[in-house]
Amino acid sequence: MKKKTLTIKDNRNGKVYEFDVKDGSCGPAVADLSSFYEKTGMFVYDPGFKSTASCESKITFIDGEKGILLHRGYKIEDLAENSDYAEVCYLLLNGDLPSKENKKKFINILTHHTMLHEQILRFYSGFRRDSHPMAVMVGIVGALSSFYPEKKYDFSTNKGKWVAVSRLLAKLPTMAAMAYKYSLGQPFIYPKNELSYSENFLHMLFSTPCGEYKPTKASVDALDKLLILHADHEQNASTSTVKIAGSSGANPFACVAAGVASLWGPAHGGANESVISMLKTIGKEENIEKYIKKAKDIDDPFRLMGFGHRVYKNHDPRANVLRKYCHNLLNEVDDFNISLFKLATKLEKIALNDEYFIKRKLYPNVDFYSGIILKALGLPESMFTVIFAVARTVGWISQWKEMTESENKISRPRQLYNGKDNREFVKINDRKNIQKMFPLQVD
Repeated sequence: MKKKTLTIKDNRNGKVYEFDVKDGSCGPAVADLSSFYEKTGMFVYDPGFKSTASCESKITFIDGEKGILLHRGYKIEDLAENSDYAEVCYLLLNGDLPSKENKKKFINILTHHTMLHEQILRFYSGFRRDSHPMAVMVGIVGALSSFYPEKKYDFSTNKGKWVAVSRLLAKLPTMAAMAYKYSLGQPFIYPKNELSYSENFLHMLFSTPCGEYKPTKASVDALDKLLILHADHEQNASTSTVKIAGSSGANPFACVAAGVASLWGPAHGGANESVISMLKTIGKEENIEKYIKKAKDIDDPFRLMGFGHRVYKNHDPRANVLRKYCHNLLNEVDDFNISLFKLATKLEKIALNDEYFIKRKLYPNVDFYSGIILKALGLPESMFTVIFAVARTVGWISQWKEMTESENKISRPRQLYNGKDNREFVKINDRKNIQKMFPLQVD
């Protein structure tokens, strides 16, 4: 079989360079430019890494043009409809769906590691009472590194990796729920071993010493499907952050804390918060037509949040699944948010049938439905990204695990430098007083 290559000609000097082309099992081929600098003396310029394959992976595949998302070869639609979150975690970590016996063992391990060390609970009181829950999560997850240090746990071994994997998956819901309780000034609620992963999470979020929260089936199903649909999404910003940190050999708990920090950004994990903010801006059902017109006006800054996706150019396959569970949950909601949910439902219907949005394939995405689900569960917008972090932890740690099991070099991107060159040092008495970019005093 003839070797596949990519030929590049430098028109400046007429030199020709050849690079190997690799085929994956799915998706576009990849030009191996790892020797590009060595051969040409140049770097490859790709801001945002839009055309860069940073690694090889067997975990998740996305075809944005066709609206396909596969985990270990399984369609996300099939997994969401037929599995639970614990089973999907097992799949991402191990490569195959578990047998009945292995699933039971896996769930048993997660169940019996949900408790936090009592000393960690004291860390929460070090945060301001009005701290954003994601700020708390960054600190608390990072603090786990001190309870699972490299000197005691060799994270290069299978045993060490399993300690990191099992503790993170088991403890993240507990830590997230406690971050929420701390923001409310309520007592922490401890986990219950007899509950499922999603039931236990809801229990810790909403129970109080005065009364135990009894989630409905629609609530449990909606949360469980939301966790599944956010479990992994290939080499996104937060996953890449975890892997870059991990490439240095950093403690895996610290790596996941870095992922939490990256996810916090409004362009990444904060998208579902913006859906609720948009609905509040629209305000009333009779205002929808006005804001639809604003969204169609390219000169108007208003945008419909939760529609379309950077990766999916057709439809978001996760949204199609989550839509059903979102509506199941809304059918039983009877509280002060009911007008907001009616507004969301009407907006969804209009957008799905408007030729403008259909032609541009601006369909509701997973953020649209997840934002509504989390609001319907009774959570404030500040907790939305925290729930996302709980779901995505298995993706982060699966990708970290895969990276550490392959031939790995520390990540070291290069740059196109366009700053000043070879300036002479000027002693302080001879320097001119030039205006600084940042003020020296801040009110």
